[in-house]
Amino acid sequence: MPEMTTPEALAFIAEAPRTAKMAFTRPNGQPVVLPVWIAVDGDTIVFNTGETTAKGRAIKREPRIAICVDDDQPPFSFATIEGTAELIDDLDEVRHWAAIIGGRYMGAERADEFGDRNGVPGELLVRLTPTRVIGFRDMAD
Repeated sequence: MPEMTTPEALAFIAEAPRTAKMAFTRPNGQPVVLPVWIAVDGDTIVFNTGETTAKGRAIKREPRIAICVDDDQPPFSFATIEGTAELIDDLDEVRHWAAIIGGRYMGAERADEFGDRNGVPGELLVRLTPTRVIGFRDMAD
């Protein structure tokens, strides 16, 4: 099973709108995994979350997070990104990426709808800068 380089892992993540799973810890150390819609922006991963959500609060408290994206169809592939997340509250940037992400998952005709819905005060853009990338392609071959 071929191991992916960082550029290959980012290309795998960008190639299809697969839901990522974000891992973080609660203040008591309890691990949590929640789904997120994502996009690739250069060498970073971006997604939206609310300021008061479990994800938003967790990143504010501890910016080290991980996401995993997998192709659950044979021959199966995955990429895991560990890194440091930055919270961005600039509404123009939040709305811009909310539209791109919404369009990626729901179709271009709905992009503005998601930009309007998620580009409001209290919503954040998360920019994840990788510190470690693990990925394997075609694991069942």
